[in-house]
Amino acid sequence: KSYNDVAFLQKEIANRLLKKLNPLKLIPESILDLGSGTGIFTNLVSSKYSNAKIISLDFALNSIKLSNADFKVCANANHLPFKTSSIDFVCSNLMLQWIHDPSLVFKEVNRVLKPDSLFFFSSFGPDTLNELKSSWAVVDSGNHVNNFIDMHDLGDQLTGCGFQSPIMEMEKITLTYSEVEDLMLDLKSLGANKVFNQSKGLVGKNKFTNMKNMYESYR
Repeated sequence: KSYNDVAFLQKEIANRLLKKLNPLKLIPESILDLGSGTGIFTNLVSSKYSNAKIISLDFALNSIKLSNADFKVCANANHLPFKTSSIDFVCSNLMLQWIHDPSLVFKEVNRVLKPDSLFFFSSFGPDTLNELKSSWAVVDSGNHVNNFIDMHDLGDQLTGCGFQSPIMEMEKITLTYSEVEDLMLDLKSLGANKVFNQSKGLVGKNKFTNMKNMYESYR
């Protein structure tokens, strides 16, 4: 319930995505928001394409309950519960970074999309949380921050999954915090503190202090 209170980055990127839709001549009858979360991007797309049927899909049931979509589906993005060639437009805002193998999602999206339709998404690039990752690397060799896929690799995967003419763009957004604890609290509030292949065991006070001191060098 508190997700939207700290999701200022998610909202900013959603609004930037919406502006990129303006030049496109798109009149969809059905739109699927993949990994819709609480519906931040769903609601923007719904306002822009008011005549379209809006479907929000997310793995987290309590999140999609907050969406204003016409249809709310709790499902896994790797196994979309839709007929082949049944959707006009699939969009996704900051979901793909949670997928171990994005090509599985790309294949499913390609399957459910009608011919000559659009897949439109955002994800975090490899420089994301780089200061935090570098600061932890000074302390130990464990995994404390997720790795993010380069957009060129995503473009190659899209082509390999049957998409034509993928266009990849990169923008850099810098968030500043008074203390490193504030950043980590935001990550926790967003549910984004889960790390794949995270080292088991607790991080000691000394390690955390050393990481924090290293992070201070970026101030």
